Amino acid sequence: MDRIVGIETEYGCLLTEDEPHGNSELWPAKVKNYLFRKADAGTIDLHYRDYEEPPGNGGFLLNGGRLYLDMGHIEYASPECLHLHDLVTYELAGDDLLQSSLVALGAEDYVSFIKNNVDHHTGATFGCHENYLMKREAQFTPPILGTLLTFLATRQIFTGSGRVGQSNPLAFDFEPPRPEAQVNFQLSQRADHIVNDIYQWVQFNRAIINARDEPLADYRKYRRLHLLIGDSNMSPYANALKIGTTACVLSLLEEGRLPRNLVLADAVQSTRDISRDPTQMWIVRLENGKTIGALDVQWEFHHLAQKYLHNSSAETNWLLENWGFVLEAIAHNRHALIGGVDWITKKWLLDAFVESEGLSWDDPWLQSIDLEYHNIDPRRGLFFGVTPGKGIAEWNNSVRRPSATHVPPVNTRASGRARAVAFFQTCNFPYVINWDSIACDSRDFLLMGNPFETYNDEVASFLSKPRTVNVAGD
Repeated sequence: MDRIVGIETEYGCLLTEDEPHGNSELWPAKVKNYLFRKADAGTIDLHYRDYEEPPGNGGFLLNGGRLYLDMGHIEYASPECLHLHDLVTYELAGDDLLQSSLVALGAEDYVSFIKNNVDHHTGATFGCHENYLMKREAQFTPPILGTLLTFLATRQIFTGSGRVGQSNPLAFDFEPPRPEAQVNFQLSQRADHIVNDIYQWVQFNRAIINARDEPLADYRKYRRLHLLIGDSNMSPYANALKIGTTACVLSLLEEGRLPRNLVLADAVQSTRDISRDPTQMWIVRLENGKTIGALDVQWEFHHLAQKYLHNSSAETNWLLENWGFVLEAIAHNRHALIGGVDWITKKWLLDAFVESEGLSWDDPWLQSIDLEYHNIDPRRGLFFGVTPGKGIAEWNNSVRRPSATHVPPVNTRASGRARAVAFFQTCNFPYVINWDSIACDSRDFLLMGNPFETYNDEVASFLSKPRTVNVAGD
């Protein structure tokens, strides 16, 4: 991949009837406090990061990532990763941190964290935000953005996590939604909640691409592409496809090699139509009036990536091979993707359950099954009971690394940041840690503007300076 990438995951919290307090916002705070105060997983923030992020709301972790509370739920941001294998590994580290906390607190039998994107009860949505570092000089003209939106709208045929039912969110105009036919099952959890193609603010007008220009790096050299459209994946294989194919398309963008005349007439509507299409033909209309299938769109991008990116790295070759395998299997042998593509896996489980129990698709029981697919507890999550094919199983197993909860990637800025986190755990200096800087004594700071650098030596030198406050225990 050779591109700095990070992923942010928001977790739902589910309580059984045995939990005495019955407050799902209590446990995210308990787990956050346990991780920073008891488990020594990182250093808690000492300062306001935002008006909604007061001191103590969260902090940076020993793996270089970040964990904090966002409107009552836990959000985990992976450290910056340079390679695809690392990105998937460090995304899973968030699951491990939360589940190990529940076990340590003796709550794993009545509290669950759910890595999904919808709350069937309230209609709320939880985000899975992707972050890709790009060259500042990358051209984002309307045709280029339109082509990128076409890729993002159609990639859900292998990245979607699947959901039972539908939502009808309102955009800023607050027009009441039109009556719609009943949707039993759709590909994507986020599709119904995306109401704009490109927009700056996130909370009430979710767009496919968030336009806020916040590189968290040297703004003269880099920009950060922030995507809101993706589902949280239980399958590490699906997560790899989601991130890896997108990284390939961004490389084509930077090299000026995106396909031409492949701009959707309406990217938001196409996103929803593909997700909801009961025929699974996934036909979309282009700006030029022609129609094309989402599968054919993905083959167009794959062919260009194969032509221009093949042999750029072993990891890219793996990605290109599996991208092609998945597109072929979607067309001819979806059973081969069970355990690899989440929506196919979930649909297979639900179909079996509907048949065995004689249920209709509007039975609330199916929404419970939907949620349990995303339970990160390996004892209870339905995803963990599925046995995938050999190649998919090998990938899913290869990226699970327990040390990723407390050891950072060795080849990005996260390594230097993690050194600072460990240092500030053992002293009583006032500190501020950010993605692109660390500060001590409120006056002395170290700027880390290049995510490709580890900053290990610079951080070590910075932390070794004489300070006026004594180290704890001296």
